[in-house]
Amino acid sequence: MIILNENTKCLVQGITGKQGQFHTEQMIKYNTNIVAGVTPGKGGQEVCGVPVFDSIEEAKENVDVNASIIFVPAPFAKDAAFESIDHLDLVIIITEHIPIHDTMEIMAYAKAKGVTVIGPNTPGVISPKVGKLGIMPIHIFSEGDVGVISRSGTLTYEIASQLTRAGIGQSTCVGIGGDPVIGTPYIEVLEMFENDPDTKEIVLIGEIGGGAEEAAAEYIKDNISKPVVAYIAGISAPPGKRMGHAGAIIAGNSGTAKSKMEALTAAGVKVAQKPSEIVDYIKEARGE
Repeated sequence: MIILNENTKCLVQGITGKQGQFHTEQMIKYNTNIVAGVTPGKGGQEVCGVPVFDSIEEAKENVDVNASIIFVPAPFAKDAAFESIDHLDLVIIITEHIPIHDTMEIMAYAKAKGVTVIGPNTPGVISPKVGKLGIMPIHIFSEGDVGVISRSGTLTYEIASQLTRAGIGQSTCVGIGGDPVIGTPYIEVLEMFENDPDTKEIVLIGEIGGGAEEAAAEYIKDNISKPVVAYIAGISAPPGKRMGHAGAIIAGNSGTAKSKMEALTAAGVKVAQKPSEIVDYIKEARGE
């Protein structure tokens, strides 16, 4: 497993809000190690038995914590992210609609501090053996050795569900986020999965817009020895029209599903035409 493991001790920023409370409860039910919450002005309260503090600095004085998951509304997300980057090793930003300039500043700061950021606009990370830091429905995931990387939360759920139903479990599923600027791109997650003894095969789920999948294809060609299966959403998307995610927009001839599929195929990746084919390709890679 990668990113989320037995040593991850997480706090929830925005824990007293409706989303923060609901997902904290769900994460705890899945045995995730949630040790604290942070909402300025709400220190001293408890949510789902988790102590709430006014700041991350105060939380760190009272509990052992090394990660944060952010449910703070978009206008305040940058401040929340900067605070967590100052004090922690891993920051997962669930929030969507964060202004792109804010996101650029967050990522530059995280890079300078050597902190891993997942997101924003992500469903989070789930390692079925140890827990989840995110909003994904837990019943569709199962413990196993397929690593999943995706820009799309919904497609992650769809494909994980099909894998689980076929008896194929997952080591870790990572939603890298659907915005144009994100913290951890495909390449970095691919490298983690390549070095992860718990992961035997990798599923890459992409969509139209940007050049991330083409860059991933180049990286896979030279650096990944494990079988990779891919699916790209948006084959019939019209140019110039944003499809769902802020980053899912085709400009000119780049960023199309066709260009991404061709690049991945050229890198030796099996590219599924529809999500249901992924199970077949994983079984094929296993010689089943």
